[in-house]
Amino acid sequence: MDLINKLWLSTGLANFDQGQVIMMIVGCLLLYLAIARKFEPLLLLPMGFGAILTNIPGAGFSEAGGFLYYIYHGGIETGIFPLIIFLGVGAMTDFGALIANPKTLLLGAAAQLGIFATLFGAIALNAVPGIEFTLKDASAIAIIGGADGPTAIFLATKLAPELLGAIAVAAYSYMALVPIIQPPIMRALTTEDERKIEMAQLRPVAKIEKVVFPLGVLLMTIFFLPTATPLVGMFCLGNLMRECGVVDRLSATAQNELINITTIFLGLGVGSKLSAEAFLNVETLGILALGAVAFSIGTASGVLMAKGMNKISKDKVNPLIGAAGVSAVPMAARVANKVGLEANPHNFLLMHAMGPNVAGVLGSAVAAGILLALVG
Repeated sequence: MDLINKLWLSTGLANFDQGQVIMMIVGCLLLYLAIARKFEPLLLLPMGFGAILTNIPGAGFSEAGGFLYYIYHGGIETGIFPLIIFLGVGAMTDFGALIANPKTLLLGAAAQLGIFATLFGAIALNAVPGIEFTLKDASAIAIIGGADGPTAIFLATKLAPELLGAIAVAAYSYMALVPIIQPPIMRALTTEDERKIEMAQLRPVAKIEKVVFPLGVLLMTIFFLPTATPLVGMFCLGNLMRECGVVDRLSATAQNELINITTIFLGLGVGSKLSAEAFLNVETLGILALGAVAFSIGTASGVLMAKGMNKISKDKVNPLIGAAGVSAVPMAARVANKVGLEANPHNFLLMHAMGPNVAGVLGSAVAAGILLALVG
């Protein structure tokens, strides 16, 4: 009888608690969004599977000596995985649209307003019973407004590692929901005539401009905001490998094998923080709500900045491209192009929207650097 009891107690059925069951359901929901709805599948799939693994009773995946334990502490807690992701994203990014139309940098900057607005929102949430966000917590939560998953993970590991799971889920969920969240905001803030605006064709960009640009961005970051150089530096290295034309093998590796392997481990590592005790609390609900607010404010501020530029600029600016200032690359640019085509079938905004879109990547990294400098 003792042997039977011992055998029963060694099974998962005897050791499940309610919280673990709920978090495994959350993991299955992430898998559903990745597989059935194709929402950010490259990260939501390993993240959801990691959430299931970490909540298996008695398996020890996330305990000292477990597989997910080493993935998290070796790659995420150290900040290595987000930096490698930035290297790969830099290698996949074409700055041509931004170089051809530098004023779109302002749209990428304007879209970061959501980050700083959410910072104060997170602090204000301390009035809600059960929520106690420190200034570091609020800063980590606020970066969700940049719609940049690796940046959100990087900053969370530095400022609020205990909130990493909720912050990462919120960041990638809202990135995946760009095609659903952004269009209503874009239509509400623009007129039919504004959405029909056709922009002038961009000028050709010389190779030397593309090679010098990442070096110039890095130099400016070193001079004025060195705390942002880990993210910006890796991004610029990847972009330089792409544009210089002499290390095609390295560029191809960064764009494919390296970023793919890292994405698997990053998703599993983030999923390991989706344990019941860390995720099932009122603070998680606050983070998810603030993420939606941050993303909406970022979208709206980019559109409004573009509307202002259209009024004072000699060349017409379609306000829709301002929504691409959030750094969900290239999804936000595609959404701007889609909404523009709905208003005018001859209105192709994709390349114009890529300018503020890649500017948003830099903007979110700079915002992270500012927050690190202030509260890190």
